Amino acid sequence: MNTIKVSIKDKTAIIGLDRGKSNAINAEMVAEMHQMIRNVENDDTIGGLIITGKEGFFSAGLDLIELYDYDENKIRQFWSDFLDFVTALTSFKKPLISAISGHSPAGGCVLAICSDYRIMAEGKYIIGLNEVPVGIIVPDSIFHLYSFWLGNARAYQFLLEGKLLGCEEALKFGLVDEVVNPLSLMSVAEKKMQTYLQHDRTTWQQSKVNLRKELLVRVGADQSESLEIMLKQWWAPSTRSILKTIIQNLQKK
Repeated sequence: MNTIKVSIKDKTAIIGLDRGKSNAINAEMVAEMHQMIRNVENDDTIGGLIITGKEGFFSAGLDLIELYDYDENKIRQFWSDFLDFVTALTSFKKPLISAISGHSPAGGCVLAICSDYRIMAEGKYIIGLNEVPVGIIVPDSIFHLYSFWLGNARAYQFLLEGKLLGCEEALKFGLVDEVVNPLSLMSVAEKKMQTYLQHDRTTWQQSKVNLRKELLVRVGADQSESLEIMLKQWWAPSTRSILKTIIQNLQKK
């Protein structure tokens, strides 16, 4: 694995995002994460999964520098694979906790909102979906995930503004469930996982599926029409111009 590190502790798989300083998501990371999700789901010796990042960054979102240069076929495949991965993560039956170690905008936020419980490190970190100002149309499935935690009205407002929330604001609105000292992040996540694992496995997992029934239908629905609209805008001159400016700013850092 080139983009993630995996360990097992107390019947819990821990996936550490490990791609560069900011854990920007590219095709390779999506493929490796998706495969690991399948492995953990099918391993009866593993009870649950914690996803975390590095100090300062959970994930900065999609790797726009790399994605900008994808041709039409490659970017179509990437978005299709990414949405399939989001569906797999949302429908993951075992307990899933995000230990958000730092900034988590856009695609990083998407990873977090797939989970059952989100614990964020305190600090001057941000989380949220800021795709609209970037020129990217948010797929239906991701809006439904966002609104599952925030409520339709709040998700609607935040998404159209491209609002990014600080950790305390994210806690206030229910985007995260706890804000803790960064040094305690993993211990708090592991303790929370043990509260889930003490319950009967079948009862817990079926309850999760039942509670997510409507969400799973929406996230798992055919995304082809939404994908076509999104891809058309991806290649629009206005979006390409915004992306180019963002990339130039990133490369200066």
